[in-house]
Amino acid sequence: MIALVITLSSILSLALIVFLLYILLFVRPRAKRPENESILCDYAHRGLHGRGVPENSLRAFELACEAGKGIELDVQLSRDGEVMVFHDYTLIRMTGVDKKLCELDRDELCAFSLAGSEEKIPTFSEVLSLVNGRVPILVELKGEDLSSELCPKVAEQLSAYSGAYCIESFNPLLIKNMRKQMPKAYCGLLYTNVCRDKQKTNALNILLTAMAFNFLARPDFIAYNKLDRDSFFVKLTTKFYRAPKFVWTLKNEEELALSHKLGESPIFERE
Repeated sequence: MIALVITLSSILSLALIVFLLYILLFVRPRAKRPENESILCDYAHRGLHGRGVPENSLRAFELACEAGKGIELDVQLSRDGEVMVFHDYTLIRMTGVDKKLCELDRDELCAFSLAGSEEKIPTFSEVLSLVNGRVPILVELKGEDLSSELCPKVAEQLSAYSGAYCIESFNPLLIKNMRKQMPKAYCGLLYTNVCRDKQKTNALNILLTAMAFNFLARPDFIAYNKLDRDSFFVKLTTKFYRAPKFVWTLKNEEELALSHKLGESPIFERE
């Protein structure tokens, strides 16, 4: 009996230590407000697209600028190392081409039409030139593996850009690398319940869902799926640690009004 009590006591003590490490070290964000408060605004998701205007297109970005809305966009690398603005890893949904973006060079990609329109896949440099500081931009770094080749190329272009911007990614390793490239950049973690979304519960998905890699990313803000607004992990980082809150993807005026009331920076799509 004494041995059993000692064993249970040891297990409880170990569990308490692990929990404290998680709370105080692993999940803790940097939780810093930006020097430029204009970054905390409404963002048009992949530009102000819809009604015949394709997502992540120069036209969608121009419309967002004209409406005075921030722009959320996605970046990834072409085969020849150009930073391209495109969301999916595969081209088929937006271009009908059954290949991955990373399998083709810049010139090949820029020739493809987006959703049957006259708009083409833009480069990041083209988008920066178009926006030219008129509205803030929110740059999502795409990447599902350990490669961080994208980061220095994005950093090089943003370092020469005079407009307001912030950076986000689902991949904490990319955020960690961007902090190395641009120590003063405002960087956040994109968050969703990975186990639910991927319909797969494994160790990695559990750790990602629990934000257990925040110690690597040290995010300034948390950009969470609206479905996870009330999750323990979101509340821990945004209420207890007071990390600024971004939320995605809102679809109507009612959702936008609620987001503003809750002090979130919404990422939205127009109806």
